[in-house]
Amino acid sequence: MKYLDRRNFIKKTTLSAAGLAAASILPISGHAQSSRETNAIYMGGFAAPKLETVKVAVIGVGARGPAHLKFAAALPGTEIVAICDLYEDLATKWASVVTEMGNGQRHQNIATYFGDENAWKLMLKEVNPDMVFIVTNWANHAPMAIEVMNSGAHAFVEVPLAISIEELWKIVDTSEKTRKHCMMMENVNYGRDELLFLNMCRQGVIGELLHSEAAYIHDLRTQMNEVERGTGSWRTYHYAKRNGNLYPTHGLGPVAQYMNLGRTEDTFKSLVSYSTPARGRALYAKENFPQDHKWNQLDFKGGDMNTSIIKTSLGRTIMVQWDETSPRPYSRLNLIQGTKGILAGFPTRVALEGGIEGITDSHHQWVQGEQLASLYEKYDHPLYKRLSSTTSESGHGGMDGMMVFRIIECLRNGLPLDQNVYEGCFWSAVSPLSERSVSSEGAPQAFPDFTRGNWKETDPLGIIT
Repeated sequence: MKYLDRRNFIKKTTLSAAGLAAASILPISGHAQSSRETNAIYMGGFAAPKLETVKVAVIGVGARGPAHLKFAAALPGTEIVAICDLYEDLATKWASVVTEMGNGQRHQNIATYFGDENAWKLMLKEVNPDMVFIVTNWANHAPMAIEVMNSGAHAFVEVPLAISIEELWKIVDTSEKTRKHCMMMENVNYGRDELLFLNMCRQGVIGELLHSEAAYIHDLRTQMNEVERGTGSWRTYHYAKRNGNLYPTHGLGPVAQYMNLGRTEDTFKSLVSYSTPARGRALYAKENFPQDHKWNQLDFKGGDMNTSIIKTSLGRTIMVQWDETSPRPYSRLNLIQGTKGILAGFPTRVALEGGIEGITDSHHQWVQGEQLASLYEKYDHPLYKRLSSTTSESGHGGMDGMMVFRIIECLRNGLPLDQNVYEGCFWSAVSPLSERSVSSEGAPQAFPDFTRGNWKETDPLGIIT
């Protein structure tokens, strides 16, 4: 045996221990524990004053905006007052469509703004809407939401809510100061199976909740064909420059609500994250664009698949995956494991300890397909039963319309929203935290507490009827 120098041994092991301790959970810079501003209020269960008629404006009518616009216009108690888009043809087209929907009685004289990247600011000053749909590129979400709230309107923002921790804190501070809603529009929370699972979790069907799995796995390489205009024209640069989970909320939002995270019993604590090598985007560019095309000049740094693990304050775990590049079927995973059983998606499956009466006799067999009929009959969410026929044609199986319906219903009746500003911040924070973890070889990252400890006072999302 080689001689081991005791002094060197002590020196090396001490340094290693210190390094491990330092890397155990890396704190996030910023005012994570700062006090709430004077006259600001906690927005966890906030209900804004009732609005008999909700004056609606929209920023962005490209890919997603028209669906929100049309469904809101069809609801009673709404008035579409303004549409803003960078492109004149889109703004004028959708103003015309909505005006015709009003049949000469509603949505008349819709103001249109276009042609300038700051036209939306003029819109806010001149129109004074009650609420604004923000359906633009990711980098604009936070600045627009903050300006909308400061102008006196509620902000409803496409996912993600923001792309940095600093922006998320600014959104929280602005919402609390202005007492205006800022809701990230996570439409997947209104899917039939997501509502079904929420109802089953609330009724204790699978016991104590321990673990969940969430994902957004969706091959979107063809968006790169939108070179000068459209989603791919700006989203491709995110894939090239950022390495982490860039789109976590479709999978995470529902399972976080199953687990009541950020509400009463538990909250987000830390995250670790790893990415695979980046291959698919560069290969797609090489195979589909000329060698001198701008996509072939990019150095794609974002791994094709990112896997992150979240640990909660109670020690529960959530696996969150993201892959918009690989050739594979769509999935959000949507899995929740409890002490008495498991609910899983894609395809929808259920297994309960001891089996399900009349179908299986143990948890070693999935109940799926036509076998699920009795479970849908017993546990379908009351909200789905009430609204499914009204919203079924609204997009994504009806979840888009159900979300917009609930937004308008809450504003008109002075009710708390189904998703508060802090949930949007927690779910969106996965992106910058995952990027930081990936860049530091998987070192754990601490979640900021956007509620400043008030999550313990926030009731779980109820089963809305």
